[in-house]
Order: sequence, then structure tokens, then C-alpha cells
Amino acid sequence: MIDEDDRNPTNALIEQMLAQAAEVQIIETDGYDLDSQPDAPRIAISGEEIKELGRMLAIVDGGTGDHCRCPGFPTILLRDATGRQITHWSLHHQTMLRSVGNSDAELRDGAALTDWLADRGLVRSREIQLLLARYAAEEELRRASWVEVAPPDLTAVTEAVSRREDGAEEHLVDLVYRRFADPVERIRVLAGWAGFPARYETSTGGTPWYEQAPQRMLLTEPTEAIFRALASAPLTASQLDGAAELFTALEWEADIPDSLKSALIAHVTATGTGPMKFRMRHGYGKDAGVTGR
Repeated sequence: MIDEDDRNPTNALIEQMLAQAAEVQIIETDGYDLDSQPDAPRIAISGEEIKELGRMLAIVDGGTGDHCRCPGFPTILLRDATGRQITHWSLHHQTMLRSVGNSDAELRDGAALTDWLADRGLVRSREIQLLLARYAAEEELRRASWVEVAPPDLTAVTEAVSRREDGAEEHLVDLVYRRFADPVERIRVLAGWAGFPARYETSTGGTPWYEQAPQRMLLTEPTEAIFRALASAPLTASQLDGAAELFTALEWEADIPDSLKSALIAHVTATGTGPMKFRMRHGYGKDAGVTGR
């Protein structure tokens, strides 16, 4: 019996484990649900098909560490000639092999494995891959849209921030303060940009970290300077969105002037999304008696 736990995942280790197996079962569920889902689609392979599976499971030797703790699927059970389970593995996000050795391991060709499984009737991995591709396309469109609405002359550094390049956000902050030296102009520009996440939703939900860069800059401005800037001229719809998001941020603590609060309540009540209205009711709208959906 080979002890996998203390070894780095390698193709040699996979081959050693598969060589002990008389049968391999592949079940379209995670390892926690094997007993509770007896009807989950599954296949059993032996002989030359086990060798073929071994080629499909080729990994990048050495492992990648653990990326998250979800169990992954399908579950791959290796059994010896007596039916005893030798070990079990799982696919993780359809791109990693889990439980071979002491960490996840990157598949050399996850797409080929997905096709191999689908050819044998196990289509869930393909469905998940298509879903992940759709999510990725949505997120890329969102990222590009955020860059597109960046303030003038900041497109290149905004692109770098959106791609999480090292030092990019610090560079952005420096450029914003140089490009918009006047506090009133800077705060109003940032408020308009900070409103972007409030109106943009994708299937996966949430707000990417980079999109909160304008709000993080606003939160470094003096409170009274923010109030003066927002009161200096009528606010656009995007600036109202940004102010609404700023004043419901966990980091915001100051009371809002009544006139600004009334403008935000009217704007969000008339045009806000469901999440915006929820945050208003439990934030700056609470003391004003705002109720309902």
C-alpha cells in the first residue's frame, strides 16, 4: 500500500496507485455524497481503460497547494481485486486533481478529460466547464466596462488595476491626486466612478476588489470635504449611486446632512436596484423611516 499523504503529487504516484487497481469507479458527485446519492451517474472501468484514464489524469508534477476546501467532483474510486477501496480522488474545478499526494495538482489537459468523461456518459464536468466559461465571459465584459468608464487619462493604469498587477492601485491613487488636485473635482469624479458596482450584476454576484478602488480613495478624504464637494453642484445619477454606495460602506460612520440624505433616498427609491434599496433601508434611510421593498 502506498502512502499518498506525505508525497508531492506526481504522475509516477498516479501510475503506481492505478497499477494496484482492478477497477476504477467514477461517480458524478463529491465524496461526501456517495452514500446519499446512490443513483448518481457512474461508470466502472478496468484493464486497458484504466491505463487510458491514467493518460487523461496527467498532471503537472509537484502540486499547486490547496485552492479551496470544496470537495470537487466527480469522485474517482480505486478498488483492488477483492473490491477493497485503495484510495479516492476527485476533480477540483475540472482543472485540478485532488487527494493525490499532499496537495492539489494541475491537470495537463482538463478539457481532454472532460471530453473523455462525456464520451462515457458523464456529462456534468462538461456542463460545469461551459458554465464557468460563461461566467468568465461575463466577468471579462464587466472588467472591460469598468475600465471604459474610468476618468480621462487614467485608462492604462485602470486596466492594470483591473488585472491586479502589482503596485497598480498605488499608481492609480498617485495619478488621481495629480490629475484632480482640486478636492471638489476629485471627490465628485470618484463618486461618479464609485457608483459603477451598484448597477452592474453578473451571475456569480459580488463586487470585484478592483472596482472598489474609487470608494477606497473616497474613504481617505476628510468627511466634511466629501459633504462640501457633493453639495457644490447638482449630482448626476452616477454620482448619486456612488454616494449611496459610499454611505452604506462598513467603513463609513458619519451622519449625513439631511438635504443629501433626502436626495439619496429619493434617487434610490425611484431608480435603485434591490440591493441598493436594501442597503438604504438598513443604513442612511433607517432613521428617516424608509420601509418597504
